[in-house]
Amino acid sequence: MASFKKRGKKWEYKISAKPRPITKCGFNTKKEAQIAATEKENMLNKGILTALKDKPFYDYFVNWVKIYKSKVAGKTKRHYEDTANTIKRYFHLKAIQDITRDQYQLFITEFGETRAKETVDKLHGHIRNCVRDAAADHIIPLDFTRRATITWTVPAKKNEEKHLHYKETIKLQDELWNRLHLGLGYYMVLLGLYSGMRYSELTGLTRNDFDFQNNLINIDKTWVIEKDKEPDFGPTKNHETREIVMIEPVMQVFKELFESTPTNMKQLVFYSAQSKYQVISNNNVNKVLRRVLNDLGIDTITSHGLRHTHASYLIYEKVSLDYVSERLGHIDIDTTRKTYVHVLKEMRNEEEENTLRVLDSLSNATKNNLPRRKVG
Repeated sequence: MASFKKRGKKWEYKISAKPRPITKCGFNTKKEAQIAATEKENMLNKGILTALKDKPFYDYFVNWVKIYKSKVAGKTKRHYEDTANTIKRYFHLKAIQDITRDQYQLFITEFGETRAKETVDKLHGHIRNCVRDAAADHIIPLDFTRRATITWTVPAKKNEEKHLHYKETIKLQDELWNRLHLGLGYYMVLLGLYSGMRYSELTGLTRNDFDFQNNLINIDKTWVIEKDKEPDFGPTKNHETREIVMIEPVMQVFKELFESTPTNMKQLVFYSAQSKYQVISNNNVNKVLRRVLNDLGIDTITSHGLRHTHASYLIYEKVSLDYVSERLGHIDIDTTRKTYVHVLKEMRNEEEENTLRVLDSLSNATKNNLPRRKVG
């Protein structure tokens, strides 16, 4: 049974329930409070709402991440933190139980007004998974993210624009070899181009990961940078380890680098004493890459674009998709196929042209060998 009380200019209802009463304030009239209380009691009676005190959506999301996403780290963890901060800015202290589908649609539409599709999809995916769990646990009566329409205004950069083409790749690698004497950042760009490693994997490399005898590099950790925490080693993105083969010239320059420079406490390859992160920052790597590309007259890509360049080059050169997927550390081959679908489509078009050329040659050869019919 619900009771009602006026607090200042607002009305509050209180419903007797176990393990604790449910209370809510902020109604303009007693009638509004009575209607809301009746709806809440009906939900309780139907067993579709637990007797929990309304909880701010931000608090619920943060706790959900803590419980169900405790193993995420590095960049992925920061993405969840960004989502939590966005929820806090928009919904303030609004309870997750009070959010409607219309309100969520307005939120996701407003968020997309200044973002690209990938950013909106990521935020919506985080929230949708959290809200689905809340609905499954009867914390809320309905999944208010269901059938939400995702909109965005900033055009996403196409995959084919994120990597260098063949001639550009050749120019870049040639110039990098000439600039290695300028600093460690150039070594990092060079290795990124030849290995396809992620930035966090590059910064997680130690000198012991280089097997100079067999020209192999071991990738079994990343360098994790988190707010208000001392940077340290962490797992790879998919918690898998791999070894990649490297050409001898690249291994040789790193061998010479190790022999000519002092090491550090954690044996980090791309250690930087000046950086608070203890390694060369992603911003600095991008500056180095941008400087070289600008000098060469090539459109700028980010350091992650080196990974796309590496993979695209291998696929163009007919290296199997299975091996490229393994080399990149993708969780499965479908991830590789989806990421580089533009390359595969282009190769398919080339194969179709080659097929027509071969069949045309066969047709001409057949015609030339056919006996001529006599006329008359």
